[in-house]
Amino acid sequence: MSQAKKTMSLDLDGFMDKVKKMEHGEKLDLSSDEDLSIAIMNLISIEEHLFFTANKTGKSSYYDLLYEVREMRKELLKRIIKEYEGEVWCISKHLLASSMRLMEVGTKALTKGDSKDAQDLFKKSYDLYSLFWGLNMKAIKIGDLGKVSKMTDKINLISESTPAKSKANLSVFDKLGQMVKKAVDCCIE
Repeated sequence: MSQAKKTMSLDLDGFMDKVKKMEHGEKLDLSSDEDLSIAIMNLISIEEHLFFTANKTGKSSYYDLLYEVREMRKELLKRIIKEYEGEVWCISKHLLASSMRLMEVGTKALTKGDSKDAQDLFKKSYDLYSLFWGLNMKAIKIGDLGKVSKMTDKINLISESTPAKSKANLSVFDKLGQMVKKAVDCCIE
């Protein structure tokens, strides 16, 4: 077995241990981290708005406030992303930012009555959010994304009644989303 496969197997095994504990009554409480991730999304949006406001008004004081918000966002992001390699920190930040923006555009489409477009945008938003958690729960590594599609042989995340043909057609994002749904219980107080 190659080193990459061993590493992928260890990462997946650790993640699956967490999922198995959850299935046996031990809930994996990510609800606080999930709430924190939404707060971080909003801080990223505030940074963007402060940037545009500074440029539209010509008032540099907005940049000072942007700096303070950015420092807060970095501090809070460290609570979720404790260890990372290479560009995973930035990738994680951009996954959250993109997820938030797609969610907002989807909400606007829904308001305009375009539910089909809204559903597509919401799915894309959740796919990116799932990828964020997949990376930061150490379920996957960036270099192993292509291997996620082979994971369903090792894990029982898909309903037994799902036809084999449908299982084979699930995307990497679908499989990641199922992993995250199974692991995250947002109702834990």
